[in-house]
Amino acid sequence: MAQIMGLFILLTVTLIFQPIAKAADQAVKIGFLLSTMQEERYQTDKAEFIAHAESLGAKVMFESSGNNELIQLQRFEKMLDEGCQVIVLQPVNTGAAGALVRLANKKGVKVVGYDRLLTNGPLDVMVMQDSWVVGQLQGEAMVKWFQEKRGKIEGSVALIMGQPGDSNAAFMSQGVLDTVQKNPGLKLIAQIAHVDWSPDRSAETTSNLLLKHNNKVDAFVCNNSGLASGVIASLDLEKLADTEKTFIAGADADLKNIQYIVEGKQAVEIWKPIKPLAFKAAEIAIQIARNPDKPAVDIAKEASKEQARFASVDNGFTQVPTVVTPVVLITRDNIDSTLIAEKIFTHEQIYGGKK
Repeated sequence: MAQIMGLFILLTVTLIFQPIAKAADQAVKIGFLLSTMQEERYQTDKAEFIAHAESLGAKVMFESSGNNELIQLQRFEKMLDEGCQVIVLQPVNTGAAGALVRLANKKGVKVVGYDRLLTNGPLDVMVMQDSWVVGQLQGEAMVKWFQEKRGKIEGSVALIMGQPGDSNAAFMSQGVLDTVQKNPGLKLIAQIAHVDWSPDRSAETTSNLLLKHNNKVDAFVCNNSGLASGVIASLDLEKLADTEKTFIAGADADLKNIQYIVEGKQAVEIWKPIKPLAFKAAEIAIQIARNPDKPAVDIAKEASKEQARFASVDNGFTQVPTVVTPVVLITRDNIDSTLIAEKIFTHEQIYGGKK
């Protein structure tokens, strides 16, 4: 009798916990591989993506690549070996990362591009911020600055670009180039890419340009905040880091650069809200993992219904279903109503003891 009762209890416990075990077995495993953690913003990308994916029942394997292609390959292969069903990838080299996608596809694993569009590869879905609009907003702000500070749209412009060959750098730069082309009074004196998006290299570029042009460079438009910080470091040495003297635009809205805007050293930043980007990427990866036979374009279109728009982007190999999240121009006048209101930074962080 005791044996029968023990068997009954064991069977009951098994039945009770079977759904839990089954649910655990069905948890999807997602890889999230960033190019770097060099910029301040990537701490937020990592935290938001992991938290949201885990809240949706996924397991996340996170790695970064130190801006090194070989390290990225090794960590990508590790994710494949450890059973990631979908990998969300921010490529180090957008022109060469198609090989990683092919490697994954051979093993039945799909790849979601993150932040930087890789070219010439069979990418399944792309999630990115509106890089096309970044340069457009920077260009419009630059024209306004020339009108207000110089009384005419006339002067020299240096375009400080990110990684050579990086598709995002190209997208962001195009809006600036279009602005220069539309305004004959603007002269593009430099269009220079910087390996690893290095602030030190952008500082060196700025010093060389100031020397070559006798400290007379009117505007520096930069693909990200770090590059803008490098520009400001060199301008500071010549007492030119002053919005009355020089226009500087960055993108990413790092805290240091927002503080530069308050101090009057930098004119504008482009805030690229991270949460919508990270959330959409996590949601899409999980949907792909759970619905492997559902067309990726349908998943992308469904994900674009809120806080995003859908686009079909030619990456040189295929038309990639792309979810595009918005960007916002940050000036001295809207810091409080954007970054502080959205709790990206506190008033104390930005202004210190100032009111």
